[in-house]
Amino acid sequence: MIRMTCMAMTLACWVATAQAAPLITPTEAALPAASGAMATRGITRGPAVKLVSPQTDHAVKGPFDWKVQFEARGGEKIDPSSVKVTYVKSPFVDLTPRIQSAISAEGINFEKAEVPPGEHVLRITVKDSAGRETNSTMTLKVEK
Repeated sequence: MIRMTCMAMTLACWVATAQAAPLITPTEAALPAASGAMATRGITRGPAVKLVSPQTDHAVKGPFDWKVQFEARGGEKIDPSSVKVTYVKSPFVDLTPRIQSAISAEGINFEKAEVPPGEHVLRITVKDSAGRETNSTMTLKVEK
């Protein structure tokens, strides 16, 4: 009986992870664009933030795997608890709680992300163990 219960729980977890999950909802996508320029700093010793997937120069169909890589500098470590992902709309939408399990010191690996068609600007904030912060914006282009 215990063995069957464990097998059923394992199967349920596998099925849950195989399904697509909303990164941005249609309601959030319908919000007005944020006005004004997003302030970012120029040269920084803070962590590097690089979009791995999908490629920024190509539109993608959903669901897709959204992967972002973090790279600490100067021998420091990434502080995963400092990562914040914001959908740049008016008002801003904090996406961090829904992707928390996909965040690690290496980056973000959010599989099977559901995003409505359109261009979506995301801001990622990350700090290293020395407290140095990087704010990076990226645009996801999603087609029907």
